[in-house]
Amino acid sequence: MSVLSEEGRAKVNLTLRVNGRRADGYHDLESVVAFADCADRLTLTPGADLDLLMSGPLAQACGDTSDNLVLKAAKLLAERVPGMKAGQFTLDKVLPVAAGIGGGSADAAAALRLLAQLNGLELDDPRIIEVAQLTGADVPVCVRSLACVMTGVGETLQPLNLPKMPCVMVNPCVPVATKDVFGALGLRNGELLVGATDVLLQDRSWPDADNSIAEWIEAFAEVGNDLEAPAARIQPVITEVLSALGAAEGNQLARMSGSGATCFAIFEKPADAQAAAEKIRRDHPEWWVHAGTLS
Repeated sequence: MSVLSEEGRAKVNLTLRVNGRRADGYHDLESVVAFADCADRLTLTPGADLDLLMSGPLAQACGDTSDNLVLKAAKLLAERVPGMKAGQFTLDKVLPVAAGIGGGSADAAAALRLLAQLNGLELDDPRIIEVAQLTGADVPVCVRSLACVMTGVGETLQPLNLPKMPCVMVNPCVPVATKDVFGALGLRNGELLVGATDVLLQDRSWPDADNSIAEWIEAFAEVGNDLEAPAARIQPVITEVLSALGAAEGNQLARMSGSGATCFAIFEKPADAQAAAEKIRRDHPEWWVHAGTLS
């Protein structure tokens, strides 16, 4: 059979609210999620043995392939699909690791899409859904990679009709461990976060794709990212990244994605986004910078 290929698009949390910590230790989240036009690429060459090869500029940052979420997802699915066909995955890694944009989760989701295609499974197959949830909290939203309101521990997804929004994404090339950022919130099991009784995101009246970017930004501005402050305490360079994005001409909203350290800014004009990215690259050549769109 021919080689199959999928993209693992970067996930961006336009808003992220932590309602509290559940009795089982997981945090209850609400987040408006979009996807960027930058992505890892994952290919699958059908064969008898399950394997993963790494390539690309950031391959070494991924560590041992045995810990990669691509293989974790494939092995979990094989346990649930008798006689599952697989083969050799090759991951071209271009997205930063431990960066708050779900790179590993996007790769695992791409693996599930490839295995679904190879084995004649639908993406809403209960086994695909179960494996996505078991692999990681961000994997379910990455399976379809469509804008949505994500709630719970990432398992409940309500579609959103986002317009394409020019953006700049910046990562200062310092990893931030998600568990450390959540730990810095200091919530005990069963504890609610102050303010979490406000109107839920899924109950809000959101604009649609026909509304202007300015109207969407106005809606996003009402809900921030609860992880931004604790992440900045762990990695103060996040504040520097946000300052650089916030100072960019034409910037409409600058904020951190996920648990960091990647931050983003939304613009109304693509030219402003490109100009901002070029300036940040000149000023900080050691940073990872992407100018493109969110949708």
